Amino acid sequence: MTYLFIADLHLSPDHPRLVRGFLDLLRHYQDQNTRLYILGDWFNAWIGDDYSAPWLDEVISALKQFTDAGCQVYFLAGNRDFALGQKFLKKFNGVLLSDVETLSIANLKIRLEHGDLLCTDDVSYQKFRKVIRNPLLLGLLKKTPLSFRQKLASGFRKKSREANQVKSYDVMDVNQQAVETALQDADALIHGHTHRPQIHDVHGKPRIVLGDWREHEAQILEISENAAVSGCALKTWRY
Repeated sequence: MTYLFIADLHLSPDHPRLVRGFLDLLRHYQDQNTRLYILGDWFNAWIGDDYSAPWLDEVISALKQFTDAGCQVYFLAGNRDFALGQKFLKKFNGVLLSDVETLSIANLKIRLEHGDLLCTDDVSYQKFRKVIRNPLLLGLLKKTPLSFRQKLASGFRKKSREANQVKSYDVMDVNQQAVETALQDADALIHGHTHRPQIHDVHGKPRIVLGDWREHEAQILEISENAAVSGCALKTWRY
């Protein structure tokens, strides 16, 4: 069995190379009894499970082949695709995870999350996150016309880019105390969000930061069933 962890693909019709890279990844790992964990920002924006497009149909078809081969897909929402729900995942027997999950590999407890909750110094983002992720508000948004949600998502992305331009590097990174708290009841932490792939040592416990999918490659994590998590390394996936 292979455990595969990826994050921050930001798939969209505007970047077909990234889409092809993901499709190639599915084909490559299809025969390895793979458990694929997508830790948020799978899509650059997700406006609802009722959205459809030819490029997305191709992704769904490949995911069906992947799960029909005996593999599994687990998804944990990020800040770009928090509206993605079980209705979409049901199309290929995917599983929706909570914001924070614990996975056991080789008798070790591994904490999984997108990573945005660890950026506690970014106070303005955390306030926005609390509002927009409110289930009542999210439920109301999902009932609005698709065209309205498309405009809303474009507006959010624009404001996010503008806000990030004036924020410091440190503010947009994880808070050390938040990381240490997250690792209190876990042996390892795997997350994305920051787009700063690296493996950090936190008092003897690994904090593994997955990479964002760039023009030609991404940093992903592959762990075999009985491998030591402490000795793992990020792998470069090229497309």
